[in-house]
Amino acid sequence: MRNIPTITRYILIANIFVFLVDSVFQLELWKTCGLFYTELPWFRFWQPFTYMFLHADFTHLLFNMFAVWMFGPAIESQFGSRRFATFYIICGLGAALVQELVWMAMGEGSVTIGASGAVFGILFAFGWLFPNIPMFLLFIPIPIRARVFVLLYAGVELWMGLRGVAGAGGDNVAHFAHLGGFLFGWILILYWKAIGWREPRISILWDKCRNLFRRHKRLDSTKNSDFDNYHYHKRV
Repeated sequence: MRNIPTITRYILIANIFVFLVDSVFQLELWKTCGLFYTELPWFRFWQPFTYMFLHADFTHLLFNMFAVWMFGPAIESQFGSRRFATFYIICGLGAALVQELVWMAMGEGSVTIGASGAVFGILFAFGWLFPNIPMFLLFIPIPIRARVFVLLYAGVELWMGLRGVAGAGGDNVAHFAHLGGFLFGWILILYWKAIGWREPRISILWDKCRNLFRRHKRLDSTKNSDFDNYHYHKRV
């Protein structure tokens, strides 16, 4: 775990911790923190964020966290920790937004949970940054390039999502939320590329606040030192 980059490690720890606490104490957090359709009375403003830290069962958690562990370090090494954290959260929020829009278009909705939307953003970033890396899948006996894998996966998700909307058979999976992670990952990468991969403003603001705090702390320590010296000389 120590060799895993900071934000990737925090994501793994947070999701596993929430799952264990929810399972052990049977809190049923999905009732308050899952993403509900906005027209339902159980929707709360924090749900587009909290839903991505909940999982239905161990298998759901395992597949999502395996993907984070497998692809997250490579993306974090390219983006940097703060940019990767921003990317992960925005992909998760974008996935929530797309899922809500689909529910609105259908005129009905329910609830969804899971980190899959953010994870699919990571998958898109991997295909974008490392398009020619060969990937070996259990059900495909030959290696395929990461870019091809991502495009095929997106195509399957779109097809499955449209089948569900058309009533041709659903599998209780929020496929459009996955596609939302893809979409917002793509938009965010294009935006960062357009501005020359400069640090996001929130990161710059954070740096300024941190430096100001450190400067204030140094000044306080200097004042305290002068104060102590003053009293020392007074005692002498």
